[in-house]
Amino acid sequence: METSTEKIFELAQQCASSHGVFVVDVEIKHTTPMELWIYLDKEEEDLSIDVCSKISRELGFLLEAFDVELGRYRLNVSSPGLSRPLSDIRQYPKNVGRTCRVRYRKDNEEVDKVMGQLKEVDSANIQLIVEDETIVIPFAHIIEAKIIPTI
Repeated sequence: METSTEKIFELAQQCASSHGVFVVDVEIKHTTPMELWIYLDKEEEDLSIDVCSKISRELGFLLEAFDVELGRYRLNVSSPGLSRPLSDIRQYPKNVGRTCRVRYRKDNEEVDKVMGQLKEVDSANIQLIVEDETIVIPFAHIIEAKIIPTI
């Protein structure tokens, strides 16, 4: 019997990958009953509730089949939503053109915060347009990046 977040992540990713989705995070909230949150995303489009439902059913089955000891729990499968920071490089490309707030370490280890339009993403960096200037930030220096909704 295993109760590790890593095992849950592995089983969730197994379900997710068959639907063209990836796991962003696994969170266990020690409430009564315990809540198990699985956050999923897609690279090129938004995640549908139908896909979340299918993955939830499949994951529930796998958690029982692999004897993951959770006790009484509530399983929640969802997209991360706008309130959560981007935590996987695969989340950035579909957000090109949107406003992004980034906290990052500069070369001298000083922490800076900028907000601008996400212009471009490659395998190592993001580019933000901040007041008509393009800023390049390496992924390795990003502490937190959030998409800011515009209405």
